[in-house]
Amino acid sequence: MIRYKKLVLIGITLLLLAAAAWGALWFYATRSHIPDGVRAGGADIGGLPADEAITLLSENWNQAEQRKVIIEGINGKQQTWALKELGYQIKREQALAAIRKLEEGSLWERARYRYHFPKELVIEEQWRQDIFTKMVKKEWAWMEAMKPADAVRKITPDDRVLYQPHNVGYKVDEKKLLEQVKQAVKAGSAPSSAEEAAPIRLPLPFTKVMPAVTLEQLKAQGVDRMIVSFSTSLGSSSAGRVHNVSVTARVLSDLELKPGEVFDYGKIVQAAEQEYGYREAPVILNGKLAPGIGGGICQVSSTLYHAALQAGLEIVERRNHSLPVSYIPRGQDATFAQGAINFRFKNTTGKHLVIKSRVENGTLTVKLFGTMPENERYEIESETVELIDPPVKEITDPGAPLGSRRVIEQGKAGYKVETYRIHYRDGKAVKRELISRDTYKGQPTVVQIGGSKPNKSSSSKNSEPLLEDGITAAE
Repeated sequence: MIRYKKLVLIGITLLLLAAAAWGALWFYATRSHIPDGVRAGGADIGGLPADEAITLLSENWNQAEQRKVIIEGINGKQQTWALKELGYQIKREQALAAIRKLEEGSLWERARYRYHFPKELVIEEQWRQDIFTKMVKKEWAWMEAMKPADAVRKITPDDRVLYQPHNVGYKVDEKKLLEQVKQAVKAGSAPSSAEEAAPIRLPLPFTKVMPAVTLEQLKAQGVDRMIVSFSTSLGSSSAGRVHNVSVTARVLSDLELKPGEVFDYGKIVQAAEQEYGYREAPVILNGKLAPGIGGGICQVSSTLYHAALQAGLEIVERRNHSLPVSYIPRGQDATFAQGAINFRFKNTTGKHLVIKSRVENGTLTVKLFGTMPENERYEIESETVELIDPPVKEITDPGAPLGSRRVIEQGKAGYKVETYRIHYRDGKAVKRELISRDTYKGQPTVVQIGGSKPNKSSSSKNSEPLLEDGITAAE
């Protein structure tokens, strides 16, 4: 009997213990509060009812997405956005689902889930870079439209040298700005309350895109003013000759020489011939005038030669015509023979040199623009130091009386000429420099002799197969 009572007592005790355990399990598993010590994105939600925790977190996250970002651009202009407008979003589904799961499943499953509930609910932040870039580009599109442009130098018809400033381009660095915003958000961490966080203030990161040529670079080239102007007349030149001079001057004009660069007239002739073509006009062929293609091109080289002398430039290659020309003093011309004689000079001003040339109202004008001290100038003087008697060329006329002599064409004397360049400073000559000694051939006097004697000339046979002042001889 006593043993039976003990068994009953033990049974009742076990039932009570089981009921207590079950009650404790039920109480533990059915609680809707967040386990103690749990945090979500920096917010302490341990011990809060699930619905309150969800409300709190939602308010915090909404507040985080609405945090202001103020971007300060150039010229004091700024733009304000909410982070959400810039593509920022807090992905909350996973954390909220974890909280809601506390109330799901069987009693045992809920108890086990609560027991293993994480101490930190990870909050994932999402950035839409495409949205961010679109918003930034839209606001500062005007900066992107400002493309770099080189400074421009313009020489006006009245010989003024004007400069148009360069433009600086801008490029907004959207990727850098996005990283800066991300770092600012990260540094502030996720808010732990619904209080409004301080705005994020950042300067707009951008780079200046400089043009290839700035105003300072262009002005440093030293094209300050017109330093020389020289003109020659086309007189009664034929239409073909005027064409040849005009197109050569057109190709020559606006040519720019760097310091130390050597000008090559042969390249100008070649370019003009290819672009415009030369026409027939008188040329000098073996010391005589003859029809040819390109007649007149030496007027351009001669006019430029005189201008180069007046600018004090170094002459690298130059030769006078075999015969004097009418448009420029003897000793101051520069002939050209394709493949044989060229005209070249060196830019020794130490700065850039610009050539302007044009034909207007029957006059060819060449101007040089660059750097030359205002108190300095050059003058060119040519002196005929010797006259050369014209040679005599005899021709026979069997029909004329034997021994008779008759001048049928009067010759012209030749010349030996010396040319000097005088350098003036403050109105005083400081240097007189011999530039060239040139010889111009005389043209023979033609004498008719009666009888049957063979024709002869007192001059030596001219073996020079040169075509001057042209490209090719006419057929």
